[in-house]
Amino acid sequence: MSRIGRKPVVVPSGVTVTSSNGVVTVKGKLGELKEKLHSRITVEVKGNEILVHRVSDARPDRALHGTTRANIQNMVKGVTEGFSKKLELVGVGYKAEIKGKNLALALGFSHSIIFRAPETIKVEAPTQTSILVSGSDRQLVGLVAAKLRSFKQPEPYKGKGVKYENEYIRRKAGKTAASAK
Repeated sequence: MSRIGRKPVVVPSGVTVTSSNGVVTVKGKLGELKEKLHSRITVEVKGNEILVHRVSDARPDRALHGTTRANIQNMVKGVTEGFSKKLELVGVGYKAEIKGKNLALALGFSHSIIFRAPETIKVEAPTQTSILVSGSDRQLVGLVAAKLRSFKQPEPYKGKGVKYENEYIRRKAGKTAASAK
C-alpha cells in the first residue's frame, strides 16, 4: 500500500471539504479549489480527516493513490496558507513593473513584454529586479512562474535572465585568446 496515500490529510479549522460525483472541493479563507478524481480513486471525509482509497493494488492505482492524496494535501494548504514563488531579474536594464493588472518586463528586447496573470494568481514587483507570484493553487503558481522565466532563461556565460530566487546557474568559461606562435 502507498505510504503517502494511506496517511490521512488533516483538515484545519476554517476549511470545509466535500466530495461528490468524483469531485473534491476544498474551501478556505484564501478561496476555493476543485479537483476531479480518477474513477479508480475514492475519497472519504471523516470529521477533520480526509482518507483516500483505491480500487486495487495494481501499479497504476498505487501511483494514483499517492498522487491524489498529495494533491488534496496541497489544496488544503493552498486555501489556508497559499503558495508563492520569487523570481529575480539579472542583467543590466532588466526590470519589472506593474501597470494596472499587467506585469511589464524589460528584458533586453526591442520591446517590453506585457504579461497578464490568471485571475486567481497575484503577481507583484516588490523591487524592479524581483517578481513575486502567489496564489492558492500550487500548480498554477508554478506554471505562471515558469512562464515568466521562459521569456528570458538565464544564460550560462554571464547569468543574465529571469531566474528563481535560489536557483544556481552553472557558469561556463568564455572564449580564450589563441596562443600566438
